[in-house]
Amino acid sequence: MVLHTTPFPNSCLSALHDVSWALIFPCYWLVDQLLASFTPTTYETRQRAGDPCYLHLFCTVLFTPIYLALLVAALPFAFLGFLFWSPLQSARRPYIYSRLEDKAGGAALLSEWKGTGGAGKSFCFATANLCLLPDSLARQNNVFNTQARAKEIGQRIRNGAARPQIKIYIDSPTNTSISAASFSSLVSPQGSDGGARAVPGSIKRTASVDYKGDAGRPPSDEPANSPAWGDSGDGLEDSCIVRIGSEEGGRAPEPEDAGNPARNGATAGSKGQTPNHNQHDGDSGSLGSPSASRESLVKARAGPDGGGGDPGANHKLLYKTSVVKKARRRRHPDEAFDHEVSAFFPANLDFLCLQEVFDKRAAAKLKDELHGYFEYILYDVGVYACHGCCHFKCLNSGLFFASRYPIMDVAYHCYPNGCSFDALASKGALFLKVQVGSTPQDQRIVGYIACTHLHAPPEDSAIRCEQLDLLQDWLSDFRKSTSSSSTANPEELVAFDVICGDLNFDNCSSDDKLEQQHSLFTRYKDPCRLGPGEEKPWAIGTLLDTNGLYDEDVCTPDNLQKVLESEEGRREYLAFPTSKSPGAGQKGRKDLLKGNGRRIDYMLHAEEGLCPDWKAEVEEFSFITQLSGLTDHLPVAMRLMVSAGEEEV
Repeated sequence: MVLHTTPFPNSCLSALHDVSWALIFPCYWLVDQLLASFTPTTYETRQRAGDPCYLHLFCTVLFTPIYLALLVAALPFAFLGFLFWSPLQSARRPYIYSRLEDKAGGAALLSEWKGTGGAGKSFCFATANLCLLPDSLARQNNVFNTQARAKEIGQRIRNGAARPQIKIYIDSPTNTSISAASFSSLVSPQGSDGGARAVPGSIKRTASVDYKGDAGRPPSDEPANSPAWGDSGDGLEDSCIVRIGSEEGGRAPEPEDAGNPARNGATAGSKGQTPNHNQHDGDSGSLGSPSASRESLVKARAGPDGGGGDPGANHKLLYKTSVVKKARRRRHPDEAFDHEVSAFFPANLDFLCLQEVFDKRAAAKLKDELHGYFEYILYDVGVYACHGCCHFKCLNSGLFFASRYPIMDVAYHCYPNGCSFDALASKGALFLKVQVGSTPQDQRIVGYIACTHLHAPPEDSAIRCEQLDLLQDWLSDFRKSTSSSSTANPEELVAFDVICGDLNFDNCSSDDKLEQQHSLFTRYKDPCRLGPGEEKPWAIGTLLDTNGLYDEDVCTPDNLQKVLESEEGRREYLAFPTSKSPGAGQKGRKDLLKGNGRRIDYMLHAEEGLCPDWKAEVEEFSFITQLSGLTDHLPVAMRLMVSAGEEEV
């Protein structure tokens, strides 16, 4: 399949579209700014509360007439541009495909896994709702400055995914379990003096492991002009393994350096005074932060003298590909996989599915940042005007997809049954087929991913159920139309089938029972769900209470992580299920509700329809706080282990 790198089939139509949009844009921008000036966020309200001169009020009174005059002058040009723009949408393609030509990471990844010999391979998926709307609309969710947020979000995702993956093996007479390859940071060497943050108490400081940049990389065939390791997806499939020996009676870990300014990320000022898209260098999760790309590395003492240790000692630093035999013990014996609340996006992230990337300028900024890690990106997905849908569409679907692996086929479908304000966006489903390997017999190993965003108004359960029906039908048709295999002569082997996105219903609200019982959950498995209306105890909500986005307790990734690890914190800062029954507001209901908040962002995987004798199992699942203050949703991530054939014991 030919992937479209431009929105229109020829340069003439593209030029005409650019001219028409140039005529529309001034009017669009002025309306957006006017509405935004009358919709303050809680952060701005707190800032202005300390302004005795009422400077903002003065500026609003002064500039509003000027904006209105400019708007009136721009309207005739906008109308003329609209007359050309609207019919042009019938020729517009439903997405734009972007590939970073000077990277060869995707092709190199295909040679890593052959799907033979009992070896398995893990694939990491993440999904997030970013609320990148025009600024006036984004403020309805208490977030602002869409363009700056888009750039900061891209930097944080790239930094979290580009860090090396750590696996810690602990040799101990009393504990022989393996501390899993965590999504979150283990310990970060931060600060210019190289002071080490304390290792968790259960881990003995017996090795010295320091990050040395490219010097620590294994040799590769990467071109000299490729991006630096911290900004590149090349070679990141490697995971750093630290083996730590332990002795009874050994020396206890030293306390943290109290003078380290980087401790626990950024030091927030007064409550609600630091929006995260304006953090200073060293803030947790920001581009300039050492923790953004190196937080998974452990710097510990090798012995009483602090030396580097004997090369023949029990502890060593190794690099190992994530194509591994499944032989690791879990941190949670009561669960089939590891789970956590993480302050960072997972290391070695393979696929990223985003929702509500509606603003086209923000989408372009986000794409530019993510191309530092992901080679293949699809953005500006959807349709405009009346093309392909029943209602006029002012916004695209908001879907955005990034991958380290080559994309083979793409399809997009717009949900035809949207209503109310939701009908102004071309919400739908994006279907992708990616190649993740090849066998020695030249059979392609592929995977299927669906990214979607369902109808939002809480009272429209029937509409969401119809959209789930359409999602299943479209996905089945996509697999049939893109499959080049036959049962007798398979040319492709399917490794995984994943659905992710914002489904706009949870699994604990009594008002969402219709969606909770949908047949989708019989064909696809939800790792966080026990059954209809019943969540696993560790699962938490992904929708934040927007009133508290800028509180000091949650304004940094580390702070939000700590808050969400406590039940009291979750009840304070997560949105809880709504109810049609009369009663107090959300704050008053929280003490009466059970559960851990509204989980409306999902990652589902199929256990059937894969290559015979292959099995896809969840290895790790995490709720991510790295985008604190930048969106009203928690991203979620899932690492899926695909086992090929018989496993070696």
